[in-house]
Amino acid sequence: MAQSAGTESGCSPVIDQHLPDGHDGRVSQIPEVPDWAESVVAAFLERLGAERGLSGNTTAAYGRDLAQFLEFCDRMGIRDVAGIDRHAVRRFQAQMVSRGYASSSIARKVSAIRSFFADAVRRELVAADPTVDLPPRRRPFRLPRAVPARALADLLDRVDGDSPADLRDRAVLETLYGTGLRVSELAALRVRDVAGVDLVRVLGKGAKERVVPLAGAARRSLDRYLVGGRPALAVDASDDHLWLGVRGGPLGPRGVRRVVRTRLGTFPHALRHSFATHLLERGADLRTVQELLGHVELATTQTYTAVSRHHLKATYERSHPRA
Repeated sequence: MAQSAGTESGCSPVIDQHLPDGHDGRVSQIPEVPDWAESVVAAFLERLGAERGLSGNTTAAYGRDLAQFLEFCDRMGIRDVAGIDRHAVRRFQAQMVSRGYASSSIARKVSAIRSFFADAVRRELVAADPTVDLPPRRRPFRLPRAVPARALADLLDRVDGDSPADLRDRAVLETLYGTGLRVSELAALRVRDVAGVDLVRVLGKGAKERVVPLAGAARRSLDRYLVGGRPALAVDASDDHLWLGVRGGPLGPRGVRRVVRTRLGTFPHALRHSFATHLLERGADLRTVQELLGHVELATTQTYTAVSRHHLKATYERSHPRA
């Protein structure tokens, strides 16, 4: 099993202890899909992954949300997908609100339910979609949490050891910040993807391929890891995986998250946010940042313009003598 920096290094000062958006701090048992809905949900999730090209993590999240809803219906006495009506969906929403779930969590669950019934209607499993007239729950707008450039540079420079784990961790952090990759994209890299290149091809969400630069501090730290870190971690079973744990197994997304949490006290997505925000603050155009991040819609990238405007306003108020 891949190990990460959790037992290999001391913790750096915490940047941000927030939970990821939509996480309400609740630790609860994940329900199972009731027997009467199991085959329908399994078929839906299989189509979801195949037709929309969603990642395994995203498909699993749909499954968890649907399991919670269908287990709720089961407790209401419903034993058939065709028997689920608008009243059941509304009661489920109300229960989520009363239990203090975050608005973003409720919106995500309702979105999963909508997708499920839209598919069920197309396949004539239900006569009518119980979510058709359901009022949409808006996700609260949240500015991405970017780490100030100077603070982030100082913390990255503190990861300066020469042990294989130190070299790996510095390369992980610099590559996340230097490329803006998602944690799943970073974890999937192979040695052949990065060896001797300054442009890396990445397969992102929806099997969409993009090219991102690999230069500067990210390239230098990666080269140091490839020469002095990875060979010391590798074993016969390491194959061509770029990131390795202390036992030589591949370091997956969970291991990467542990590295970022241990070294910086935050989440990998904070480095992705910082990548985009710092580019915009220094004059990068929105279309370029959209391409680098792998966003399908420009509107998704436009979220970062609010961050940039916030930065400009704060700079003005701090610097102008008549502000």
